[in-house]
Amino acid sequence: MEKRPANPELIDRARSLRQNQTPAEICLWGHLRDRRIHDFKFRRQVTIGPYIVDFLCHEARLVVELDGSQHRDQAAYDMQRTRYLEKCGFHVLRYWNNEVMQNEEGVLEGIDARLIALTVPQSPSPSGRGCPKGG
Repeated sequence: MEKRPANPELIDRARSLRQNQTPAEICLWGHLRDRRIHDFKFRRQVTIGPYIVDFLCHEARLVVELDGSQHRDQAAYDMQRTRYLEKCGFHVLRYWNNEVMQNEEGVLEGIDARLIALTVPQSPSPSGRGCPKGG
């Protein structure tokens, strides 16, 4: 996908979202900021194409989205967003706000595991041939 200049209105909206975080976003940001997980840099409320994502680790190409109750009614929109982000080469993790607040450790373990999976070089197959052709 080609890089296009960001929409100024979208940038203003992202700035507003950074200034008006939900309690779950505040909680998670406290753990993600300042390279606190394996020295990975996260940014919050970042524009990617026509969307604003909650948290982005560009190095790992990982997007972390926190969903509130409004997302129950917009599953199709969220799926469209996820497909777009995946086409751009990002991996998307989604958590419910209440999951962050009630199972903070489990959410952090999930993010940690995904970061490692995305950034640790994979060993070649024992035969040294990698994936079969066409697979």
